[in-house]
Amino acid sequence: MTEQVFSTHSGDIHYWAGGPGTGAPWLVFLPGLTADHRLFDKQVEAFESKFNCLVWDAPAHGASRPFPLTFSMDDLADWLHAILEREGAQRPVLIGQSMGGYLSQVYMERYPGTASGFVSIDSCSLKRKYYTGAELYLLKHTEWMYLAFPWKLLVRVGVKGTATSEYGRALMKYFMESYEKREYCALADHGFRIVAEAVEAGRTYDIQCQALLICGEKDGAGSAKRYNRAWNRQDGLPLVWAPGAGHNSNTDAPGLVNGEIEKFVSSLC
Repeated sequence: MTEQVFSTHSGDIHYWAGGPGTGAPWLVFLPGLTADHRLFDKQVEAFESKFNCLVWDAPAHGASRPFPLTFSMDDLADWLHAILEREGAQRPVLIGQSMGGYLSQVYMERYPGTASGFVSIDSCSLKRKYYTGAELYLLKHTEWMYLAFPWKLLVRVGVKGTATSEYGRALMKYFMESYEKREYCALADHGFRIVAEAVEAGRTYDIQCQALLICGEKDGAGSAKRYNRAWNRQDGLPLVWAPGAGHNSNTDAPGLVNGEIEKFVSSLC
């Protein structure tokens, strides 16, 4: 995997791409809010010899800093599309964890027919029907709640709330401690707010390609498990539970998640 830089009017986006080249499917890994490309290390390690892989540090994350918090979900989708075009990544499989799953849905709404498949990892539908007004209100007013926590306690709660494995927790601790407290709180607040705005946009967010939902059985982030059950039941998308895994199930149960991804990609060929 080779690090690349894509420049926008707001700042530089760093991403990593590599693989066998012409003829191999593209897997595009999109990390969750406040995480960087290392969230998918276990997946890239497993797949980069078989598939073309791309993973980014989203704007204002990891190496893609500094980056002003003025972007929308549509901006993220447009930048991602430009990067994929630059790499010649046609008909990619979008694999998004949490925020990355939301971004995948916005991307597919803005660029219909361009993705060959979608794997949601501990994410949720953006359809308005799944959310209460109170949930959307809280998504748009989180910064003050985060700032109320002492930083060491916030890190401890964040780590335990997203991962169950030693590896997953160590990785999440690394992500969180790479930020200053105010930077982290502002980034989380902005991310939740633009997700709420995407929900309130009232778009259909119908998944037109083949899709797979993966969710940790111990995912304690918000109402993720309830949302996934509803998404599976109401939209008919297949759902796989990752035993013992938390919100970052691809770090807690990489073997299971990688196996499900490989089966899914093989079914598209």
